[in-house]
Amino acid sequence: METMTTMELEGLSEKECLDLLRETSLGRIAFVVDDFPVALPVNYRVVERGEHTFILLRTEPGNVIDEAPLRVAFQIDGVDYYRRGGWSVLVRGTMRHLEADEIAAISSAADPDPWVTGGRDSWLVVEPLSISGRRLGAAELEWAFHLRAYL
Repeated sequence: METMTTMELEGLSEKECLDLLRETSLGRIAFVVDDFPVALPVNYRVVERGEHTFILLRTEPGNVIDEAPLRVAFQIDGVDYYRRGGWSVLVRGTMRHLEADEIAAISSAADPDPWVTGGRDSWLVVEPLSISGRRLGAAELEWAFHLRAYL
């Protein structure tokens, strides 16, 4: 029988959160539309200019993300289903469209490279007001392999 240690949530520092944000390129943007929350997957890129850090994404002009309100949340996470652990990072901030000169200055160095091709010509940035995260430490198992591996 598998035994696991007790697990607790621990807060992540802003530095740890930023490190995790830099490691991946797929997250969820969340906002309210018609009084209901909406969370949608997006490709993104963390951009750091001096002491200013923001999240860059591209979407199709006129779609729900392009027309999102000013206040948004952005989330990424990682899950270890087998050991029941993982982490989550939440960025709360404001989202705005980039102007043509801003796009020209940033596009060659920091393209979010959307998985959906074509028509992703609306460039947006999420400017963080807060960045927080937490981790649920993955349990240490008594056995190195899952019991199903022995069947």
